[in-house]
Amino acid sequence: MTNRGASPHHQTRTGTLCCVHDSGVEDLTARWRRLSIDDETGRDLLRRWSEPHRRYHDVRHLTAVLDSVDELAGEADDADAVRLAAWFHDAVYTGRPGADERDSAVLADSVLRAAGLDDALVSEVVRLVALTDGHDPAPGDRNGGVLCDADLAVLGGDPVVYAGYAAAVREEYARVPEEEFRRGRAAVLEALLARDPLFSTTTARDRWEDRARRNVETELILLRGGASAS
Repeated sequence: MTNRGASPHHQTRTGTLCCVHDSGVEDLTARWRRLSIDDETGRDLLRRWSEPHRRYHDVRHLTAVLDSVDELAGEADDADAVRLAAWFHDAVYTGRPGADERDSAVLADSVLRAAGLDDALVSEVVRLVALTDGHDPAPGDRNGGVLCDADLAVLGGDPVVYAGYAAAVREEYARVPEEEFRRGRAAVLEALLARDPLFSTTTARDRWEDRARRNVETELILLRGGASAS
């Protein structure tokens, strides 16, 4: 999603790992190990997710997406493939929408093939990572629906959390002039509202659809009125 993102928190960092809390990193490490892939790959991914320029696409976002995948897992055909894709979906993040998703998909392909995973599983993970560029899975794409809904779940958060999300998005695009950012962000939000429904899975629609639409509409009003959603 252009002008993507959203962790309402800013983290201090030491070394290469984000100081979410030691318990948070330990939890992510444990979740990675349950996927039965080597620890070094997991450490490399955590280093990527902990890069200092990230304000939304960081380890908190990764944790939130994995939590949402767990909530929606019953609607996936292969929940572990979706979890793997979640780990890789913003592993490359330079603030270039489209290019970041493509590069993340290329990374997933290279790393997972080197790890000896089944070709069909690798191809599915790569497809899912690339799908997060537009968040528009085809009807019947159960894995794609779960991953895209998990990535967009922040839209359906509490209004205070959503405001923090919007502020974090702006920070990730700090280099973009204000008026240009407003135009680009508004275009993204309008495209989301044009989708009916916004979410693909039944569970996500039941839990997040109504509040997501209210949050997005509120941010649009603020953007058009010259105010900040934060």
